[in-house]
Amino acid sequence: MSAKRLLFPVLLLFILVCCDSDTQQRNPYLQELGFRFEINLGLPLYSPLITIGNPVYIPTEGAGIRGVFVMNTGFDVFRAFEASCPNHSPNSCSTMTINGQNARCSCEDYEYSLFTGQQLDRPDDGNRYFDMLEYRANASGNSVVISN
Repeated sequence: MSAKRLLFPVLLLFILVCCDSDTQQRNPYLQELGFRFEINLGLPLYSPLITIGNPVYIPTEGAGIRGVFVMNTGFDVFRAFEASCPNHSPNSCSTMTINGQNARCSCEDYEYSLFTGQQLDRPDDGNRYFDMLEYRANASGNSVVISN
């Protein structure tokens, strides 16, 4: 009988400990479109991806909102990020450009790492800022499939 009496408080404690109230906020500026795009690393356009740290911008329609940045981050791991700046709605200046191993938004000159997608110059003004929207990138043989 005493085991049954202890079961309820233990279960309640377990539920309270396991529930996480810190939910990730979705980016209100960028839609998360469903797409699938395959990159053939044998093509000259994508040959920079064979070397670690060389990003490529893919402006193909149907690959993300404003295109996709892809980079080989080492050990056959590829990262793919949305090319539209994550901190405002898509507009005439929101398509980012490659600046070395970073992406730069010309609207506010925000800069993001293409290794991690994190904003490098986040203002300390109390506002909420978003990192780059990341897509799945799966390498298989001589191709990389980018999808969401």
